[in-house]
Amino acid sequence: MSEENKELENEVQDIPEKRDYEEELLQLLRSNEPPKKLREDLDDYHENDIAAILPKLSKEERLKLYKVLGVDKVSEIFAYLDDVEEYIEELDSEKAADIIESMDADDAIDVLEELEDDKKEEIIGLMQKDAVEDIQLIDSYDEDMIGSRMTTNYVAFDKNLSVKQAMRTVIKEAGDNDNISTLYALNDDGTFYGAIDLSDLIRAREGTALDSIITTSYPYVYARETIEQCIEQLKDYSEDSIPVLDENNKLIGVITSSDVVEVVGEEMGDDYAKLAGLTEAEDVNEPLGKSIAKRLPWLLILLGLGLVVSSIINAFQTAVQAAQLIILYSFQSLILDMSGNTGTQSLGVTIRVLSEEAITGKEKLKFLLKEMRVGLINGLIIGTLAFLAVGTYLAVMPGAIVGHPTYYAFEISACIGVSLICGMLMASLDGTLVPMIFKKIGIDPAVASGPLITTLNDLIAVCVYYGVSILLFVQIGLFV
Repeated sequence: MSEENKELENEVQDIPEKRDYEEELLQLLRSNEPPKKLREDLDDYHENDIAAILPKLSKEERLKLYKVLGVDKVSEIFAYLDDVEEYIEELDSEKAADIIESMDADDAIDVLEELEDDKKEEIIGLMQKDAVEDIQLIDSYDEDMIGSRMTTNYVAFDKNLSVKQAMRTVIKEAGDNDNISTLYALNDDGTFYGAIDLSDLIRAREGTALDSIITTSYPYVYARETIEQCIEQLKDYSEDSIPVLDENNKLIGVITSSDVVEVVGEEMGDDYAKLAGLTEAEDVNEPLGKSIAKRLPWLLILLGLGLVVSSIINAFQTAVQAAQLIILYSFQSLILDMSGNTGTQSLGVTIRVLSEEAITGKEKLKFLLKEMRVGLINGLIIGTLAFLAVGTYLAVMPGAIVGHPTYYAFEISACIGVSLICGMLMASLDGTLVPMIFKKIGIDPAVASGPLITTLNDLIAVCVYYGVSILLFVQIGLFV
């Protein structure tokens, strides 16, 4: 073992062992502590850690835990659960309604969506009108709109208040809305005016004009903007929350930093799924039929393209055999693989560039030309190396070119080298141009997926490879 590895191992060994919160909580819940003391001890643990142990508790232990913690705390714990339906089913409808009602509206929607329709309607019927209205507001937006991810957990007040009045408003509303690190100021008609950092409000002297500490150029998004349209903007601002406005510029909700993290994660998952040739991301517990339905459409399209590729290969077969160039078949996979890899690289870079909404037509053209230069230069390098490697291999390999002079090996490798240069150049163009076209006609560029680009590049590479071969060996007769 090297000295560097030994030092690294020693450093790892020096890291203290972390506390096992899960084991601590299980021991605590199964102790005989009185409810009041148990509640105080549980308050020291994060809601996510408590949520993690619920599957390890019996139904009786869970019901005891809910009773000890109270509705508000349980609602915070349920927000961290992935499969909350089974736990809601353990509760009577009134208790379940109280818990869901105490959640942020966006979390409440996630829970309600997991329930059967009858149970969902029953619980909604038992909830307070204000909570139901918040849920209906968020639920009124399509899943791909930013409004569907906002929360109504925020504090806002009139811009004309004094510092003291604004502080009183915060204190009054903090009990119901704990998202108070950023506060929002409104015009008299309820439209968004600006934002105030809580720390600035706390530090402001009583005689300070509230308007002097309001940031009026604060970033915001519209509820009907798609997530794809504004995800980059949300990522660019490292704010605790971003206001969400309706079409009349009235503040109706906020997107918190945790919402942004969740949205970014889901967008990456969806893009990864599309790059894999799926219509959308799959869930680990998704039914077999649904998973097949997501994958089959692309596979059918790719089957059709694959048959076209095979037909083209077959069309060239007669000419290749007549010219006694059967050896070219041995290197077909090399041309296809390198073209496919190059196209996939260009695709990945292009999708990332296209996610920047600010990119102009001139910048797209500049990027396209750059990708073509990259493909050409890489093709020249790879093509030259292939020319030398394949030529040497065929020249020294016994039986590889029987009946032909030694230089014939380098004629074959020259054909392969030229094909690689042309194929990789075309693959770079394909991998860049296809997602750009998709974007232009309003289709998600990620749909120009890895399998689709690879199959298209196979089609192009086959035409290039055998086209170059027939041109050089048959039509021009350049080589012997």
